[in-house]
Amino acid sequence: MIIGADTGGTFTDFVAVHESGVWTWKVPSTPDDFARGVLDGLAKLLESGTERSDPAETTLVHASTVATNALLERKGARSALVTTRGFGDVLAIGRQTRPHLYDLSARPEPPLVPATMRFEVDERVTADGEVLEALTPAEIERVLDRLAADTESLAVCLLFSFLAPKHERAIGEAARARGLDVSLSCEVAPEFREYERTSTTVVNAYVAPVVRSYVERLAEGAASAGIGRLQVVHSGGGSSSPQAAAERAVATVLSGPAAGAMGALEVARQTVGPDPKVISLDMGGTSADISLIDGQLGKTTHTVIGGLPIQASMVDIHTVGAGGGSIARLDAGGALLVGPESAGADPGPACYGRGGAPTVTDANLLLRRIDPSYFLGGRMALDIERAETAIEQLAEPMGVDRESAARSIVAVVNANMERAVRVISVQRGYDPRDFAMIAFGGAAGLHACALAESLGMTSVIVPRDPGVLSARGAAESDVVKEYSRTVMRPLKQDVDLADVFASLEVEAHAAFDRERVGWESVAMTRAADARYRGQSHELTVGWHDAPAAVATAFHAAHQRYHGYSAEEEPIEIVTVRLRVVAAVERPPPTELTAGATVKEATLDVRDDVTVIDRTALAARAQVVGPALLVEPYATTYLPTGWSARVDAYGHLLLVSGAA
Repeated sequence: MIIGADTGGTFTDFVAVHESGVWTWKVPSTPDDFARGVLDGLAKLLESGTERSDPAETTLVHASTVATNALLERKGARSALVTTRGFGDVLAIGRQTRPHLYDLSARPEPPLVPATMRFEVDERVTADGEVLEALTPAEIERVLDRLAADTESLAVCLLFSFLAPKHERAIGEAARARGLDVSLSCEVAPEFREYERTSTTVVNAYVAPVVRSYVERLAEGAASAGIGRLQVVHSGGGSSSPQAAAERAVATVLSGPAAGAMGALEVARQTVGPDPKVISLDMGGTSADISLIDGQLGKTTHTVIGGLPIQASMVDIHTVGAGGGSIARLDAGGALLVGPESAGADPGPACYGRGGAPTVTDANLLLRRIDPSYFLGGRMALDIERAETAIEQLAEPMGVDRESAARSIVAVVNANMERAVRVISVQRGYDPRDFAMIAFGGAAGLHACALAESLGMTSVIVPRDPGVLSARGAAESDVVKEYSRTVMRPLKQDVDLADVFASLEVEAHAAFDRERVGWESVAMTRAADARYRGQSHELTVGWHDAPAAVATAFHAAHQRYHGYSAEEEPIEIVTVRLRVVAAVERPPPTELTAGATVKEATLDVRDDVTVIDRTALAARAQVVGPALLVEPYATTYLPTGWSARVDAYGHLLLVSGAA
């Protein structure tokens, strides 16, 4: 049995996949200690009737937000940085780019490592990887002696260490002998760009002790529950061992959204075909995560989280603070804003009975798009009067009634998500009208049709069990390792990168051996970051032994992303990448074998809106809007002009009447 667990800001979701069936569970998250919520929910899931196999054959695959929260809330370890003399202020200098160009009061995020914790050593490696000034043992001891006694972790980032890592490894060995948690840039981000590489290494050092402590508690609790193996989802779209997650904690900062994107890809292949074109919308309680899938998951090697650049291979996801718990308020000019602040799990939306701020969930409840009788399968009561009071506090200064205020909240949060979808599609050279939308998470089904209409999209897919699809994606994630190395070589007919790829394969082989994953089952994909000579940024394309094929792929990618190509210009290979995947055996998707007609599954009719038990519907059942399709962990709102059909696997296929 494989159990997927996804911790969100509001709820923690579980899916158990076994050859005899699939079980789901959802519990409120516990922000004071997310591990407690995972372990408590896991115990309840195992008590809910799952048929367990041998515990040694049971795997828990966890999508974690621990690294993300530690980074965004600045609650990581007390970290120090060791770098080459003259480069101690790289973190503070950064780039000359300004995210808020015309904001005269804008202030950059302070570095994770203050100036007093940044230390320089006498050593130097040239841009060709030659040692210009050797690093002596005495110099290593001198700088380590200067570290504060309360230093918890150490980041080491020396100039050009991705070409010659000997000096970094010497410092790392001496620091680990002193009991420090050490992050070396040659292991975390062996790529060029001094600022981004330093930032990534520092982020890893900052969150690694937090992640290590979390996964150790989780592993201990999972073992006590009889779980034989624990895996952690990473941002690249796969999973790794807890040890690997702790060592390269920076790779888990988009763990949860990556699990959702993987789940969406599997659903897309079942509903659209082997090379689907879909845009996934994962709207939970705190945020909305959007990803574009053009046959496969979109990937990026550079992202910014909490104002900090991270240089690592990740699923290309754009996140916006638009969730069910997003708080609505008026700004100083009286304009309505929704998010990014969220009521989270505690106190949660006003209707949860503890909070008082108006949220998107409260607005949907007032608009009767959430049926309080079926929320969390009836396990959680909703306080309608409290939600009305919260919305009234907003409606009065707006000069409108409660229903108009609620509709305005929904319209604003939809506009926020529409902008996010355009970032991941239009700004990357894609037309959203060429894609279907996959809507999942507890809240996405309530907004998907209106959002699709505003984007000109005519079809929406709401997966089976949409409220826990990220947990399902975690459960079905393969074991994945990704490696990179900067090479800086011109793309010529005689270019040979076999030696570089071979060295990366050696690293991968050793890592899979440590995790006891058979090497004979892996599949490897080679890629390269390329650019026209003189450019400052690259595009990633698949690597082929024939340089002409690489050039053709790069020209095409450049045309799509930038609107032009320059085939007469020489191409430079900057960084090579290796992705190694060990496919996890998983049961095939289960088809619906029985079910009710729409009439038999109808629970109520309210204001001409038909309330239907989605879980009771048989395959090929057809629903015409307006309708609410309710299920334990999500609700789908089907407005007038839309219809829905249940496919063989239980997924809902929504189509606009204009399609």
